[in-house]
Amino acid sequence: MLVSKWFLKGPALALVVLASSSCSFKHKKYENPITKDTLQPDKQLFDKSIKDIEKGRYEIARLTLNTLINTYDSSEYLAKAKLAIADAWFREGGMRGRAQAELEYKDFILFYPTMEEAAESQFKICQIHYDQMDKADRDPNEGLKAEHECRQLLTQFPNSKFAPETEQRLRNIQEVLADSEYRVGDFYHKKGSFAAAGNRLGGVVDQYPLYSRADEALWLEGDSYSRMGPRFRAREGDAYQRLVKDYPLSRHADEAKAKLKAMEMTIPEADPAAEARMRYEAENRTTPGMFRRATGFIRRGPETAAAAKSGAPQMNNPKANIPAIVPIPGGAAGFQGDVTVAPVTDSSALDRNPDARSTPPAPAPPKP
Repeated sequence: MLVSKWFLKGPALALVVLASSSCSFKHKKYENPITKDTLQPDKQLFDKSIKDIEKGRYEIARLTLNTLINTYDSSEYLAKAKLAIADAWFREGGMRGRAQAELEYKDFILFYPTMEEAAESQFKICQIHYDQMDKADRDPNEGLKAEHECRQLLTQFPNSKFAPETEQRLRNIQEVLADSEYRVGDFYHKKGSFAAAGNRLGGVVDQYPLYSRADEALWLEGDSYSRMGPRFRAREGDAYQRLVKDYPLSRHADEAKAKLKAMEMTIPEADPAAEARMRYEAENRTTPGMFRRATGFIRRGPETAAAAKSGAPQMNNPKANIPAIVPIPGGAAGFQGDVTVAPVTDSSALDRNPDARSTPPAPAPPKP
């Protein structure tokens, strides 16, 4: 009976939550007001638009701000007015509002890159895509965009007050992207496509070493290569050695050591820094509550509770990995020797030396 009552109340609760989230920006104080008290007409226009934004009258606010920009082209409030237009779109939300907000924020950063609000604008661009991320088993496009925009903030504004939060967001994003790749690799492993599985799983760890299941990926990578024959013995050993060294607290660490011992390969020492990081993650990892786990299927966004809380996120773009069974062309490695250049001092050397061509031309017939 209690369960049925809970489910009867569930839809009503969901509607309340949805309504409150859609109205979260209305009647909320504006983040970047101008506190200067003056009766200048451009300042009065700005103040009026801010009140409209706080009341949810976004279209009226944007019209007022555009009037300020077009009428007072030398106003000291131009930058703030342009930022307020972007914020109005951001608060309005929806597909159109988010797209317009991103364009306005990018314009603001382009024209005013040294202002303190430029970092905040980039932070909100990151948030736009972060809030639209899908689960790991769905389209990763928004996650890739969020990763790019968060990297941009850390690169362009490394000392901003938004940098620490953005760094954690980037870890969350990369946890989701890595989990997406891991699922593909795990599928290939279960299907028996071991070359594809080893390639995918190895790429996950190379690109996202902070991934919460990186040790699982290495274990499956080693197992994949072990099933491909003795020719891939070195790759199998590399996966197990990396697992033992970089993920010493993994539940597969002892199994990987046993595999290396049976293969008569070197068992590396555990990296102290990696061990300390894994211990910190185990102590600080959060677990979703029962209600969150039970309602996960109705949420669009991914679960990021397992994301790393320490360590530098990956700042480089992923590299394309070639499966181990694909042969490397003979000339792919390029020329390995030394090339020297020297002037010709003896022009008769061409006449004395034999022709180096594989099929030299036939000698010309003697003249009659």
